[in-house]
Amino acid sequence: MSKTKIKFLISAGPTRERIDPVRFISNRSSGKMGYALAEAAIAADCEVVLVAGPVALQPPTGLENLVEVESAAEMAREIRGEAPSADIIVMAAAVADYRPVSVSSEKLKKNGEDLILRLEPTEDILAALGADREGDSPMLVGFAAETDNILENAKGKLLRKNLDWIIANDVSKPDSGFQSDSNAAVMMSKTGAKLRFPLMDKKKLACEIVDALIRQYSGFKSETTL
Repeated sequence: MSKTKIKFLISAGPTRERIDPVRFISNRSSGKMGYALAEAAIAADCEVVLVAGPVALQPPTGLENLVEVESAAEMAREIRGEAPSADIIVMAAAVADYRPVSVSSEKLKKNGEDLILRLEPTEDILAALGADREGDSPMLVGFAAETDNILENAKGKLLRKNLDWIIANDVSKPDSGFQSDSNAAVMMSKTGAKLRFPLMDKKKLACEIVDALIRQYSGFKSETTL
């Protein structure tokens, strides 16, 4: 039987990198954007696998699979396993860039002295996906959560990681980005196409993004006419 549905692989939320049994390094990502993208893709009659870090959200109904992870290493492993069967990969997760070199098996006690943590880089999941894929398959989409030089930094990430699209947003504003229910974004392609989305509800923005990706993937319109 031939494949009829487009399959999305979407990552969402933060990761947690443990320091000891009760402490960890993380970030302010709520997972709302990634979950909204998954919901929008399901509504568009696509198959959706959602790989999510620790969040306090109800998964959308209709997922093909929900994979819950904690660390960047766990997310990398699950994304690698799901990637070969995906048509469109959207990395909306805010994956930690660093993790402690050593993790204490017991709670670190406060002793009045400075605590120095040595950190090492985590795997760059998006860059690895861009390096490993053959040609333009699967379609690869990243997010650039920036606080300055938004478009310049996003374009650099787009080219450096061999992406098809990058979705840039300013997370320094209180009404958009992390933990907010609304967001504004600029969606840029490797060929120079650019879509600007004003501040709107994240669920509405997710529908706009998913619609653009499906049209691009399906060839209904060229990038220049999106």
